[in-house]
Amino acid sequence: MNTLFKSIVLVSARAGRFGIHFSRFAVALVLIWIGALKFADYEADGIVPFVAESPAMSFFYQTPEAYKKHVNKEGELVEKNRAWNTDNGTYSFAHGLGILLVGMGLLLLLNYATPYAGLAASLLLIIMCVGTLSFLVTTAECWVPNLGDKDFGFPYLSARGRLVIKDVIMLGANFCLLADSAKQILQKNNLS
Repeated sequence: MNTLFKSIVLVSARAGRFGIHFSRFAVALVLIWIGALKFADYEADGIVPFVAESPAMSFFYQTPEAYKKHVNKEGELVEKNRAWNTDNGTYSFAHGLGILLVGMGLLLLLNYATPYAGLAASLLLIIMCVGTLSFLVTTAECWVPNLGDKDFGFPYLSARGRLVIKDVIMLGANFCLLADSAKQILQKNNLS
């Protein structure tokens, strides 16, 4: 093994703790930022298809089946669509989701004070990631529609689908963070 490669391998082998700390910060940053954005109407408008088409979540909206007639594109303001989304519960649902996301991000960071907070956050996030990934099955807009091109449907992810599939990464990171918090709890209680 040449010296440079050996040095790279040795440094890389010691990067585990840094990776855990960086992952904890990165996941918390994403959750807090996106959670805060749930208070912006454009972000709330963007999640409507996911919620409206989900058998487990559509009950949060007044008339989920009517959402396609009231879609605002990013950056677009159509007042009648905004009014429908207000009446539909789109924004109140998004605000609640935003509070949940920010709360989970803060819980992740509280791991540094108590690993029980990190454990709870990681468990909640694993559930959230599985729920988000279920949108690949329930939301037609996750796949490129058949508008004439030969590439449509599965496996051709639309912009919404590409947004959702990234939760596989967050799911993997949260399993690592869960294990880290659990190890800290075991060590703290002399159970390891």
